[in-house]
Amino acid sequence: MTQIIPEIKNITFITLGSAILACGVAFFLLPGEIATGGTPGMGMLLHFLTDISTGISMLLINIPLLIAGVKFIDSRFALRTIYSMVVTSIMVDLLTTYINFPSIKSILLSTIYGGTCVGLGVGLVLKGNASAGGTTIIARIVATFTHVKPAQVVLIIDAFIVLAAGAILQDMEKMLWAMLSIYATTQVIDKVLTMAVPEKIVHIVSDQADLIGKKINQKMDRDGTILSGHNLINQRDKRLLFVVVGARRIPQLKSIVLETDPQALMIVMEAQEMTGSSKRNHRS
Repeated sequence: MTQIIPEIKNITFITLGSAILACGVAFFLLPGEIATGGTPGMGMLLHFLTDISTGISMLLINIPLLIAGVKFIDSRFALRTIYSMVVTSIMVDLLTTYINFPSIKSILLSTIYGGTCVGLGVGLVLKGNASAGGTTIIARIVATFTHVKPAQVVLIIDAFIVLAAGAILQDMEKMLWAMLSIYATTQVIDKVLTMAVPEKIVHIVSDQADLIGKKINQKMDRDGTILSGHNLINQRDKRLLFVVVGARRIPQLKSIVLETDPQALMIVMEAQEMTGSSKRNHRS
């Protein structure tokens, strides 16, 4: 039972992600002849060159890649990936054949919404502990036998897809739109995987770090960490306060810091991913 519930969650993510990915390809990118990255992009290129449908093309590309990389991935991951590939391919062909989606005249809208849908779909599939295509498998294989990082392999493949799309369609603008689509896709994938954390990391350097920490704890119900250090020439000790707060509460935090120590240095950074709670722990 403990294994069934997580697997149901994985399948739900994969199914939803595959459906959204298929919508992005079928409704936005394919009608505008805008290539995307990974095997969906390869499938589109094969479709442009032949009479083979995009969905079937994606399967024809994915199957040999999956077979080649089967010993580099575990069986459960492989099964989930096969499921994702099949669902995506079938849905792309069904949507393009049976759904009369309104045509979009703006290539900018097609690019942005297509890239966003693909990114959201791939991100959900990855959250389901699967892969949306064979390029990640290629990346694993290459990284195993070389010093090239997987991300670099994926980047090279996507660059090849963009160049090939420009050559096949003989349209420089379509190539540039494809680059914009892939950029949108990668940004959305990153947001999905990190859950678009609305928190900010704040570093505060002050001689009154202890007092500032107490005020933050009392007035903002936030905990943090005070680190000890020294300046670069070792002439004086420094105290660094590390705290995580919501973006909308930055003005309140700034007010607390400056009214306590007008000379304090405050650095605000993005929190890409966060687990647990930054609220203070109440003890009984």
